[in-house]
Amino acid sequence: MTAGAATRLRVLVVHNSVPDDAPAAERDVLEQVAVVADACRELNFACDTMSCDLDLRPLLARVEAYRPDVVFSLVESLAGRDQLAWLIPGLLETIGVPCTGSASGPLNLSNDKLRTKERLKLAGLPTPAWYTREDLQRDAARKSFQSGPFILKAISEHASLGLDDTALVHAESATDLLGRLQQQTERLQKPCFAEQFIAGREFNLSVLAAEAQPQVLPAAEIDFSKFPADKPRIIGYAAKWDEGSFEFDHTPRMFSFPPADKPLLDWLGSLARSCWQVLELAGWVRVDFRVDEQGQPWILEVNTNPCLSPDAGFAAAVQQAGLSLTQSVERIICTALPIAATRAELPNASKRQVGQVQATLRSEVTAADEEHVREIVAATGMFRANEVDVAAELVRVRLRDGQSSGYEFLFAEQAGQVLGYACYGQNTVTLASYDLYWIAVRPELQGRGIGQQLLQAVEASIAAAGGQQIYIETSNRPDYAATRRFYERCGYALEAVLRDYYAAGDDKAVFVRRTGYSSK
Repeated sequence: MTAGAATRLRVLVVHNSVPDDAPAAERDVLEQVAVVADACRELNFACDTMSCDLDLRPLLARVEAYRPDVVFSLVESLAGRDQLAWLIPGLLETIGVPCTGSASGPLNLSNDKLRTKERLKLAGLPTPAWYTREDLQRDAARKSFQSGPFILKAISEHASLGLDDTALVHAESATDLLGRLQQQTERLQKPCFAEQFIAGREFNLSVLAAEAQPQVLPAAEIDFSKFPADKPRIIGYAAKWDEGSFEFDHTPRMFSFPPADKPLLDWLGSLARSCWQVLELAGWVRVDFRVDEQGQPWILEVNTNPCLSPDAGFAAAVQQAGLSLTQSVERIICTALPIAATRAELPNASKRQVGQVQATLRSEVTAADEEHVREIVAATGMFRANEVDVAAELVRVRLRDGQSSGYEFLFAEQAGQVLGYACYGQNTVTLASYDLYWIAVRPELQGRGIGQQLLQAVEASIAAAGGQQIYIETSNRPDYAATRRFYERCGYALEAVLRDYYAAGDDKAVFVRRTGYSSK
């Protein structure tokens, strides 16, 4: 290769081996491989694919020979066991190769429904009550047992394995439920548990990684309106995989909701984001909910690395968000890379900016920017109404007082649309310290380099003005973990934590970065 010539980002797509006679649920991964490979070609990324099984030596050899910048893992199971999928990111973590999706620990946790429910419950998130066989054999459970409907699920299997109408049972006693649970365990030849069945509406919320905060995609509701009154309203195996079945043909997704549903949809979005933070997820995720007749949401399952096939729920949510599958694949890949390894900086970087937004930056403030700021900050879903008002008020102060206000702005624009913005200024009681007050990007455009472009421009402006350090303040709550990681990846170090600053249990984290400028 000619010295100085750019090479392309190298992606290795890895998936589990699929037998020729595999059922549709297992063959689906091959369609996902095609989706990722096609996206890489469109993005001008170099791409290779391989299958793997429990013998990981061929994977190690391919990684050594191909030297990918990132491995895109579509491994759903190894040796027919979903709970072993975590071995792939685990192996790659030990040899220092970036891998898409959640890390090995969170992936291992998410493949165990009981451990996931325990973690959610510990975090105060709503998940239906459940029983294991061991629970039902204890005297305490027998005495406190309340009769009702239960759904019998495999503990460590996805794709709704074993879920059909017979999985929904009504048990009058712990002994009755124990017998049903043992029958289901024997039928599936898999360990099972019994979960309280929540009658009501069913929703799926997909979450996609972004630069700072994960983007919650538009909610989808399952339409059961065509189901007979006596048929269980559940999404089972047939609804997902048995084309031509009643369930497959009569469980469409709905993305249109009346205005009265907005508080519920916001609640679901907040819970989905909390699942992401509490379980320390990454890449792409789908959270399944039921909403009872009182309007209370319940978290059923958290699906890491959900199906990327064009007809799957994640792809439908991506489309509703105004993104393409290619853009989503790019987001998943780029957020898996170290922050220094952006496509503009990687030794193996593609110079083609497909999907990567190259915004124009503007420092002049106009009257229209007050509404732009209000809209962008509110859309992130991370700030209270009074905080949104404060962000918008700073625009008015700048328009009224000009440079003497102490507030400087940068707006990222493309084709006349404001995509994101930053607000910063010198701390007036210091000689060379600056504060970054706000930085926000439209959720549907996060993960496409806009936030980093704004932050780098702010840093350059501050350095040019003689600023020596930049301070950023943010919440230390778990749901701000992604924001803090974004700052850390951009070179900011945690300087201090002020306990209970915003509210009881809501600490303020202060980050700092030196500009490298010296007045000496």
